[in-house]
Amino acid sequence: MAVTINTLREYKRKGEAFSALTAYDATFAQVVSEAGVDVILIGDSLGMVLQGHDSTLPVTMEHMCYHVRSVAKGNRGALIMADMPFMSYGTEAAALENAAELMRAGAHMVKLEGTDWMADTIRALSDRGVPVCAHLGLTPQFVNKFGGYKVQGRDEKHAELMIEHACQLEAAGADVILLECVPAALAARITQAVKAPVIGIGAGADTDGQVLVLHDMLGVTPGRRPKFVKDFLKEATSIQTAITAYHDAVRQRTFPGEEHTFKA
Repeated sequence: MAVTINTLREYKRKGEAFSALTAYDATFAQVVSEAGVDVILIGDSLGMVLQGHDSTLPVTMEHMCYHVRSVAKGNRGALIMADMPFMSYGTEAAALENAAELMRAGAHMVKLEGTDWMADTIRALSDRGVPVCAHLGLTPQFVNKFGGYKVQGRDEKHAELMIEHACQLEAAGADVILLECVPAALAARITQAVKAPVIGIGAGADTDGQVLVLHDMLGVTPGRRPKFVKDFLKEATSIQTAITAYHDAVRQRTFPGEEHTFKA
């Protein structure tokens, strides 16, 4: 049975964790979905792990649509979430046009990075039948504004603001909230504050779901491994069993552990 937004809402209602993982092609989409992973994210992370850039900024709508179409062909029932790349939603009109392209390519939901300024855009998308995930915390498209990849919301002022923004974006129509690199205690507060399912990456174990970049959880990403990443292939016999182990660990809430989380 296919995973839908209602599936994720029911997981939250029951207190059951769900898994998400990136994929960028038909083969991995099939492997990931057949392992039971609930959400496939076609992330603009492809700019780094596939194209070799040092950020997600060079990724275009053409790139995203190509990979969404590829994933849709291999998917076996997971919910497909697609990133809207840098400046593809800078205006409401652009957001509507580009979100339509991603949905026509096979996405079931689009993901936007930002804060309260996205409310009107999210409302416009939601009113027109486009499910939206609002990405808060460390938003990689803002790396140049942040001055690097840094944990967000560590002081109480910014923590309260992030909670406020999550509530505002949910009220505007966001169906899912994604939190990246925020202290675990803050992520738990946001998860309790909103009715929408909350997905975490580097946000502790108390969110409703977890997501990782496929290449990170397989331990093949070059360079220093982020604190929130675990190499599931290290103790597995194959890529398939590694992905299944990740899904099971998320469902059983044994991942992430304390060693993968940030404190205020």
